[in-house]
Amino acid sequence: MNKKPILVVMAAGMGSRYGGLKQIDPIGPNGEIIIDFSLYDAKRAGFETVVCIIKHEIEEDFKALMNRGAADCLDIRYAYQELDDIPEGIEIPEGRVKPWGTSHAILAARDIIDGPFAVINADDYYGPEAFKIMYDYLSEACDGEQYDYCMAAYRIENTLTEHGSVARGVCRVDEDGNLTGIDERLKIQWKDGKIQFTEDDGESWTEVAAGTPVSMNLFGFTESFMGELKARLVPELERILRENPLKGEYLLPVTVSHLLEEGKAHVAVLDCPERWFGVTYKEDRPAIVVAMKEKKDAGMYPADLWK
Repeated sequence: MNKKPILVVMAAGMGSRYGGLKQIDPIGPNGEIIIDFSLYDAKRAGFETVVCIIKHEIEEDFKALMNRGAADCLDIRYAYQELDDIPEGIEIPEGRVKPWGTSHAILAARDIIDGPFAVINADDYYGPEAFKIMYDYLSEACDGEQYDYCMAAYRIENTLTEHGSVARGVCRVDEDGNLTGIDERLKIQWKDGKIQFTEDDGESWTEVAAGTPVSMNLFGFTESFMGELKARLVPELERILRENPLKGEYLLPVTVSHLLEEGKAHVAVLDCPERWFGVTYKEDRPAIVVAMKEKKDAGMYPADLWK
């Protein structure tokens, strides 16, 4: 029998564009943070164990928020992404303060993940359907000749903010609904009424069609993925030190793309029609505050999530 899926929450980022610790900024009518809604959705989808990847600097505040209710209803465990959690022989460049990226973040939980797992960002609202389709898939996932992974895909127009650019993994999907690649677009936004991205600081722009599937870092993996992350860590760190020692990252979507290119993994794309909400910028906060109140008023969530 398959092990029950685990939910992994990436919450180590400090939210530099947002201008504060956005993971613990209240957005719900009763002071809930985004992760409260995600954990509630995850619990009703079937998840029982949650691993939160944080930094020691926010440990006290983050745990206090979890202890307001979520920790009474879920088995919440913690892992810590730290800049110095790297193999011997790799030196941290002088002036580097940024963590090593989302793949490195998942590796922080290598000693406490022992089954299939889904990954989310702490500062993104994914919606109930996303957790249901992810849990159902992972409950049956089984590696064969290829690893059996999945990804929840959002329609690009449902993931943008009105207040600036965002980074999105634009997905390439075959006719059978399988992921064939992810193109990382680091600056994509609404421009002149269209969805466009630039790779040259605005010198030129390329349009992206509405309905294009994008990754919001909601992936589902079997336990095999952790072994791949470990095996790729040193080469990825060496690449970072060559190419961009102060800001380069070992990114989750890029790791998935490499596994696809090598023919080692099959990634089923699970269509998610939900509207994404997040707080990439401070100006995003009022919209999600209104949205969460409306969802409660409509009965999607109880007045008190954890009673």
